[in-house]
Amino acid sequence: MPPFSQSTPISNGFSLNHNKFNQTNHQPSTNAITIDVGGQLFQTTKQTLTLAGSKTLFSNLFDSCDQDNNGVPFIDRDPELFSILLSLLRTGNLPSKAKAFDIQDIIFEAKFYGINDLLVESQSNPSQFEPFDLEKSIILPLSGRDSPSAIATTPNGSLHVSHGSKITSFDWSLQKKSTTLTNFTAIDSLLALSPNIVAAGATDFSGLQILDLDLGFVRQTLNWENVTKSSSTVQAIGISPEFLFTSFESGRRNSNSIMVYDLKDDFKLVSEIARNEIFGADLDSAIPSTKLNWVPSVNLLMASGSHSGPFGVSGNIKFWDIRSGRAVWEIKENVDCFSDITVSDALLAVFKIGVNSGEVSYIDLRNLGSNNSWNCLGDTRKVNNGKKEGFGCKIESHGNQVFCGKKGELELWSEVLMGSLNNEKDRIFRKNVLGRVKDLGGNRITNVGFGGNKMFVTRKDQQCVEVWQSSGKRF
Repeated sequence: MPPFSQSTPISNGFSLNHNKFNQTNHQPSTNAITIDVGGQLFQTTKQTLTLAGSKTLFSNLFDSCDQDNNGVPFIDRDPELFSILLSLLRTGNLPSKAKAFDIQDIIFEAKFYGINDLLVESQSNPSQFEPFDLEKSIILPLSGRDSPSAIATTPNGSLHVSHGSKITSFDWSLQKKSTTLTNFTAIDSLLALSPNIVAAGATDFSGLQILDLDLGFVRQTLNWENVTKSSSTVQAIGISPEFLFTSFESGRRNSNSIMVYDLKDDFKLVSEIARNEIFGADLDSAIPSTKLNWVPSVNLLMASGSHSGPFGVSGNIKFWDIRSGRAVWEIKENVDCFSDITVSDALLAVFKIGVNSGEVSYIDLRNLGSNNSWNCLGDTRKVNNGKKEGFGCKIESHGNQVFCGKKGELELWSEVLMGSLNNEKDRIFRKNVLGRVKDLGGNRITNVGFGGNKMFVTRKDQQCVEVWQSSGKRF
């Protein structure tokens, strides 16, 4: 199943009277057209209605339909809501008067007319994301006493949150909420495959589950077995347009691997990469991948993991060619190993937060395989201080920006384009602190995610999700 495949608009119907509508007799030969909605007449053009698409109620108006007593197409629906949706067709945006209505009423009408996708695009489009104008807008409460352990978002802005054994889902408007009880004690990895299908796994529960949250059942369980046939727990999940990636570790913690599944062929196993059987004190092979990121520009999977031992924190970062099953680039982390790591395809760089320094550093992907040295964006003197100032910090990239959760605050790093783009030393990044004064501080940030025109943030010991968005993009 391809991720986020679009569904056909729901079936619709409208109240009809007697005679066949004859455009030649009852409508002008121009593009103007009159529609009777709930007893109120609306005038628009055929071009405007065509913007709704071919599989909508409006496309039927040009073929055959019944009329009211004046020979005008009649739709037995609320005229005020129709007026709002007609403005959406005309301008691509909802009019200001839409704020007087419940968004769920508008969504229901948009589904009836078959233009829900247009509504979502106007209200929760990723292109509307404005990183420098983000502020905390609303709080989404969660039931129970468990804090969020993982979040998963979709491109249209819907959200899934795991807390304890439950997954709570919000639609793109964040008004409609549902909660699903799972077999897990706690969920550590969560990935949205579509608005209603997620992949979920845990470090203390065997197998990756594909869950249908609308119907409330496990569609499929994906497992991995090592030579000892022991159970396998999930350490990380990743996705590309074609594949689902899952990092497994054996229940005895003596082996680990990354499995590649076909999204378009019912999760059929494609290949296995990065398999490690651990012997003796080989710490490098003992580290499972705890974060998987697909990098489209180089067509490689970045797999990273770290381990805390008697001599500090060490880790490795590998870039895998899925077709050949080979690692084409490896970075070993011994000095100021990453507390968290991300890769930005837009910026062509890998970013980390050092566990000792708490500072952000990057490696330029344009020098893939030739330069493994990190460029620190902060105070290089903190690298060897051994204080673990970056412990628990989070870092995620979105578009041309890098977002860092340091303790209770959010930082935004952006590149300033200066000099030649062919020399990585010419790359300059600037830091901004996000939010208004009243948004600053709080408990340690545990998750950062992006969907539609919104950013989602969770915090330690808080039973809720913060929604950050531009002040001008709220309904």
